[in-house]
Parts: sequence; C-alpha cells; structure tokens
Amino acid sequence: MSKTIITIVPTSNDTILKFEADRFLTNHNSFEFNNIDEAKHSPLAQELFYLPFVKKVYIASNFVAIERYDIVDWSDVQDEVASQIENYLSNDGIILTEDAIKPKAAVTVYAESTPNPAVLKFVSNKVLVPSTYEFLSIEEAKLSPFATALFQFPFVKNIFMEKNYVSITKFDIIEWEEITLQLREFIRSYIEEGKTVLNDDAPKQLNKTEEAIEKKFENLDDISKNIVNILEEYVKPAVASDGGNIEFRSFDSQTKEVEVLLQGACSGCPSSTFTLKNGIESMLKQMLNDDSITVNAING
Repeated sequence: MSKTIITIVPTSNDTILKFEADRFLTNHNSFEFNNIDEAKHSPLAQELFYLPFVKKVYIASNFVAIERYDIVDWSDVQDEVASQIENYLSNDGIILTEDAIKPKAAVTVYAESTPNPAVLKFVSNKVLVPSTYEFLSIEEAKLSPFATALFQFPFVKNIFMEKNYVSITKFDIIEWEEITLQLREFIRSYIEEGKTVLNDDAPKQLNKTEEAIEKKFENLDDISKNIVNILEEYVKPAVASDGGNIEFRSFDSQTKEVEVLLQGACSGCPSSTFTLKNGIESMLKQMLNDDSITVNAING
C-alpha cells in the first residue's frame, strides 16, 4: 500500500474543483457520472455521491473533478473531500471496475434507401430489438424510449424497428438529404451510449414475447398456418431488406380473403401496396392451389 498525495486545483468554473493525484488513476480514459446509478462501475465515484453536495463526478487520467450543488462552498468542504479521496486511493480502493474499463465496440449506422420515397432505413451493427415493432405516434411509443426520442424530431412520422435496423417515415415537409446525417448520428450516439431502446416489459405488454407469438400461431387453423409459413419464408426476407414487414392478420375461410398488415417501408406507398398485394396474392394462389384466394393489404 503506497500513499497517494492529492492536490486541490481550482478550475475556471467555481462549482467544479479538481483533486489531482500524484499517480495515474485510469488508463488515459476519462469518465463522467451524473448520479450514483451511472457510477455503478466506479466504486470511488459511488462513494463520493454519498456526499450530499456532489452533483457530478469526473475521473480522468490523474485527477478526480467534482461539480457541487450550491448548498455549500468549496472552501468549507474541499479539505475533507481531498482527505477522503487520498485515503481511499492510499488504501487501494477500486477506482473503476473491469466493466467500465472494457473498450466499447464501435457502433456503425448507415442509411439505405427503400422503394418508398418517404422511408429511409437506418442499419446498425448492433441488435436493437428482438422482433418487429411499429409506432405510428409518440403516444404509441411510450414503451420505447428510443422511438420516443426519435419522435421529438418534427419531421418523423412513423417508426418501424426490426432486429438491427429502424425504418423512419418522414413527413413531406422536408427532404431526406437535409436530415439523413442528423438522424444517422443521433441513432449512432444513442446506441453507443447504451441507452434503452425498448423497455423490459414492452414485449409482454405488446404480446411480442416468444410464448405469445407461438400461442397465437398454434391457435390458427391449418390454412392460416400455411399462409403464415409462406409469408415468413418467401415474402418477409425480401421486404425486410427494403426496410418493411408483412404481418398476417386473418384468413376468412368463407370469402377466402387474406388480410395482411404492411409495415415500415411497405406502408403508405401506393405502388408498393399494389405490387405487394398482387405478388402475395399470386404466390398464395399458386402455393395453396386455390385461385379464389384474395389479399387485402392494409397500411400500418
């Protein structure tokens, strides 16, 4: 155990004080913590947050900086804080856990055009959601902090998410070239910062758990099951590559009408609606050997 010496260093901001150590504290990385929950990977920062006047904690290569609330003046408490940090470090207290020091994998996001001119697909190298989710308004998006944040942009109309991408439908008030970079950077930063994309209870509340999806499928009649399997195998992969989705809704055995929901880039585009409806209808007629089948494609 070696003694660590702390020197108090004022900053240009009178609410922030630096406590400089005579040794390196981090591996040339810096960390900022806004509250005790954010500091879960820094036992030192957590200990400092127990002081009622501590607002923020910064840990850099050879110093700890603390921003205070206005309830005290630094002149009244700085010596005590310096002693506390000095004693903690001298007793080999843990500054950062391995999880904090672990290098973060780079997040990449790129934009892809879709057949629907109002929709752009933003693809990430990280998985965002376990299955498909569509939000047509900020009210619907309350279970997704990510979608809620995207709806803060005035030009965002609809949001569709699947696995590693998000398809965004814009209003006609603006062109994609004016907003693509802004959206791409926002999405990349959001993912990189590890913010919540979907609340933990969202799959259950929206009946999107694996059990719920399985149960829904098992309750279908045999023809409906065949239709779902055909859509899953032959249609969904193609439309997913274009930033969209086809969701089976129902099959009427009397009228032979199949109802499907168009989502993401498939929704709201008259030409794609017409093309998909006819394409799915032809495929189902052929694969189910029934020319009386019709398809009703509803825009999400």
